[in-house]
Amino acid sequence: MILCSYPHAQYAAHRDEINDAIQRVLDGGRYILGPEVEAFEREFAAYCEASHAVSCGSGTEALHLALAALGIGAGDEVITVAHTAVATAAAIRLCGASPVFADIDDATYTIDAEEVARAITPRTKAIVAVHIYGQPCDLDALSALAKKHGLRLVEDCAQAHGARWRGRRVGSIGDIACFSFYPTKNLGAIGDGGAVVTSNADLASRARLLREYGWAERYVSHIEGWNSRLDELQAAILRVKLRHLDEDNGRRREIAQCYDDALRTVRIPVIRDGAEHVYHLYVIALSHRDALQAQLRERGVGALVHYPVPIHRQPAYLNLGARPLPRTERAAAEVLSLPMYPELTIEDQNIVIAAVREWRE
Repeated sequence: MILCSYPHAQYAAHRDEINDAIQRVLDGGRYILGPEVEAFEREFAAYCEASHAVSCGSGTEALHLALAALGIGAGDEVITVAHTAVATAAAIRLCGASPVFADIDDATYTIDAEEVARAITPRTKAIVAVHIYGQPCDLDALSALAKKHGLRLVEDCAQAHGARWRGRRVGSIGDIACFSFYPTKNLGAIGDGGAVVTSNADLASRARLLREYGWAERYVSHIEGWNSRLDELQAAILRVKLRHLDEDNGRRREIAQCYDDALRTVRIPVIRDGAEHVYHLYVIALSHRDALQAQLRERGVGALVHYPVPIHRQPAYLNLGARPLPRTERAAAEVLSLPMYPELTIEDQNIVIAAVREWRE
């Protein structure tokens, strides 16, 4: 089976460096929030062209920390999309706030700024812009909206490590940004992990307090916080992979170009003007998507759906009373993610392409 994503292949590609990093941690005797975490935070902040990175336990926790650091809480509304991983909405609810879903742009699947403008109310405090599939949102339009209405702009970069918007790294443009290091991500750990990135020193300081019980010094809580720490092993592994991230993203773009050139019977990804896509996922769209997915499975191709049920249609979130989101619902019925990871071989990609080209709706 040709998998849609294959984290083990990345370990195999950098096996010696990763094994050396793991051994360094084991020999060092420091396992939580130690020198590897500190070094990774410095290196990742610099990579993102930001001043501060605060690591944490997962991408969901990065969103939770970011929103809490901004002071988002009960009674507040946060505008985001329903076409995303449920973590985006879950983090908003963890803060006691309510997610308000705006529809997406048909071509790029990212949040539509005009829809955001229609969703703003006196209770709105922030916009969470999800750079879905590795494609940056229209950060010019969203930044202008946030400024006009006095809102905070949060970048959800869980799928967009290394992407750029008009030459700037995503994560460096909004008030605060959130990254996931889940193993399948462009920058993936061998376990869970996340980070908050910002150039605002006060927000970074508050996020650091929140991630470890509000401790400014050990065992003394200055504010109410919780436990969301990155361990030294994951930080050491991420430091290795960070050194290869741009090269790996370049390989993703090469694979995407091959797909683009070969696939004409389905709708292929559209890149927004001014965006540098990093193809966390390569997503095609077509009616009768499920039938194609089944045919690909028969051919040994593991294509997946990201995401089959929009958040506003999931049982846990029906009580939010979201308005209809026709473009979001259409995407959920039509999108299909083809195998995409830097180590995907030309031979396997050709098998994927041939299997898709066999399809006739």
